[in-house]
Amino acid sequence: MEEASLDRLCVLYHSENYLVVNKHWDIRIDSKFWAEERTVQKQLKHHFPDLADPATYYGFRFCHQLDFSTSGALCVALNKAAAGRAYHFFKNRLVTKAYLALVRGSVPEEKLMIDFAIGKNSTEGKTHMMCVEETEGCENPKPSQTELNVLEYGVYDGDPVTKVLLQPRTGRTHQLRVHCSAIGHPIVGDYTYSLGSDNSPYRMMLHAYMLQIPLEHEPLQVTAPDPFLPTTDPKWSPQTVLLTVDCVVEGILERSRAKQTESPKHNVCERRSSPEETEESRVQCQQWLSEWSLD
Repeated sequence: MEEASLDRLCVLYHSENYLVVNKHWDIRIDSKFWAEERTVQKQLKHHFPDLADPATYYGFRFCHQLDFSTSGALCVALNKAAAGRAYHFFKNRLVTKAYLALVRGSVPEEKLMIDFAIGKNSTEGKTHMMCVEETEGCENPKPSQTELNVLEYGVYDGDPVTKVLLQPRTGRTHQLRVHCSAIGHPIVGDYTYSLGSDNSPYRMMLHAYMLQIPLEHEPLQVTAPDPFLPTTDPKWSPQTVLLTVDCVVEGILERSRAKQTESPKHNVCERRSSPEETEESRVQCQQWLSEWSLD
């Protein structure tokens, strides 16, 4: 449970095209404030100075986003062509992600599809938050789906919690946090969506566990080790085990493979992707990234 530092960077995968790291909790991916000492961008520059590209604003091309409070698998493209290929897979929803979380209370359904449209919260004092449709002040809600599978029931620091695996079927800002809160089982340690009441845990218990990008010539499938174990955090005490995370992930990957078989167009997208990074494509990529912040 050590804090993030420049020296503490866990690499999960490294090739000439991509780097996947296990992002620490409570650290930003990048920051416009250069006085901020701890960011993933600065960790990468510290460990891999030769890989930084001065032609980019932050030095590295992050393929997707993870919130400040979320840990886990984060993919970085190491050149323009690799970034373009990854962009098409994210944009066309051909990337498969799975997150581990501890949520408050005992979730009664062992498997659940959470289906609430999510929009921007325009209520004064909550404009940094998202909300589900029909919430007062909810603007422009968009269809959003998250599959929830219960793994274990137990207690955290004496309170009942459930360990779950979450698979986002859509990509909305704060989707997993909003959906868990909407069903009455907010993520443990989520200060924002508990309105500041859940502030005792040392971190928010949300972790990007698995990332699969079915690139034609370099398929990526990476897992970031489960941090929610009694050996890591003795306050977490599992009592009833329903499923192993490997069992559920295998089922998710089987569906993903079937979907890829039915959707051969992604190979065409990859072959046609251009290594040239135009201003228009950069703006489109930034817009897409802002919409693909699932946690």
